[in-house]
Amino acid sequence: MSIAHALSLPSLTTPRALLFGSLALNLFFVGVTAALLVRTPTAPPRNVAARIERLAQNLPAADSDTLRGNFTTQRTAIEAARGRYDDARDGIREVLRREPFDAAAMQDAINKARTARQDYDQILQAMLAKAAGEMSASGRKAMAEWPPSSPRRQQ
Repeated sequence: MSIAHALSLPSLTTPRALLFGSLALNLFFVGVTAALLVRTPTAPPRNVAARIERLAQNLPAADSDTLRGNFTTQRTAIEAARGRYDDARDGIREVLRREPFDAAAMQDAINKARTARQDYDQILQAMLAKAAGEMSASGRKAMAEWPPSSPRRQQ
């Protein structure tokens, strides 16, 4: 045996080296997948009840109870208005799918959606105004600063 044979590295095609490489690659992919699953935040619910609850969590206790109470009182009206707005938006989609396209029907559907959105906004904003009128000054200030992570608040 010469010194060249004694110092040579084992062949990378041996079964043991292939097994080690395959195991390392699989562990790498499992680690990356686990990291992505753990790291990916889930989006918070976007419905109005969830948003009111997130707002209430940032208010003083008495003020959050006031907000929740006002929302509970108006919840049916708010959700009905939101349903009408969603239906109007579905109307726009339905007009867009029709053949032949009818521009007048599209404009009518857009106007209905605009009106439904304004009705929804008015009902929701009236509830918020009533609740704010019943809150303490610190509650109204906390409400003005919501959401706390807004870039406009950091200026």
